[in-house]
Amino acid sequence: MIRSNVWKKGLSFFLFIILFIIWELSVRVLNIEPWLLPSPTAIFKEGIIAFGGLQEHLWSTIRLAVIGLVIGSFVGWSMAVILHLFPFAKDIVYPLLILSQNVPIIVLAPLLVIWFGFGLLPKLIVITLVCFFPVVVASLDGFRQTPYEWRHYFDMMGATKKQRFWKLELPNSLPFIFSGLKISATYSVMGAVISEWLGAKSGIGVYMTLASSSFRTDRVFVAIFIIMSLSLLFFAAITFMERMVVSWNRKEDTLRVKH
Repeated sequence: MIRSNVWKKGLSFFLFIILFIIWELSVRVLNIEPWLLPSPTAIFKEGIIAFGGLQEHLWSTIRLAVIGLVIGSFVGWSMAVILHLFPFAKDIVYPLLILSQNVPIIVLAPLLVIWFGFGLLPKLIVITLVCFFPVVVASLDGFRQTPYEWRHYFDMMGATKKQRFWKLELPNSLPFIFSGLKISATYSVMGAVISEWLGAKSGIGVYMTLASSSFRTDRVFVAIFIIMSLSLLFFAAITFMERMVVSWNRKEDTLRVKH
C-alpha cells in the first residue's frame, strides 16, 4: 500500500517535471516573448528575486483565507445541523442554498463593497460564500449515510434525538465533513484572492493586479503558483487533521464495542 502510494506520487511528480520541460523548450524554440508567456526558469528567478517583497502579501492572503475558511466552515456545518434536525426547514432552505452558488462572486463582490465598504467584512463574506456550501452538502450527506440499523438500535435503547446526533450521526459523518472541508480549503485561497480585488492594500490578489497592469507576466505566474501552493498546503493540513480525528474516533468506537 505504502509503496503503491509512493509510486503514484512519484509518477505525478515526474509528469509535472515533463510538463515544465515541454513548456521551457516551447518558449525557447518558438521565441515567445516574455511578456506573452515567460519560461518556467524566468518565473522561478523572478519568484526568488521578489520573495522579500512578497512576504507581506503572502501573510495577508493566508490570514484572510484562514479566517474566511473557519467562518465559512462553521456557518456551513451549523446550517447542515439545523437542516438535518429540522427536515421541514431543509425542504425550504436547501434550494435557496443551491441558488446562492449560481451567483457569480466576481459580480457580487463590487456590490458588497457598495453595501459594506472597503473593510474586512465584504472580504470575509466573499470567502464565506465560497466555502460554506461544500461543507453543508458534505455534512448533510454524512448525516444521511448513517446506517439505519444503528439508528434503530439507538431508538430501541431509548436515546433522544440529541443523543443520537452527538453519539452516532456526528461521529459517522466525520469523513464526509472532512471531504467538504478539503474542497472549502482549496476554495478559500481563491476566495481570498478575489476578495483582495475589492480594494485591499496587500495580498497576493493585489500583487497579481499590479503585475498584470504593468505587463509583468512573470510576476502574474509567480502569484498563480503561490495560490496553487497555498491551496495544496491547506488541503494537506485538512487531510492531516482528518487522519488524526477520524482515526482517533475509530479507536474510540472500537474500545466501546470491546467493552
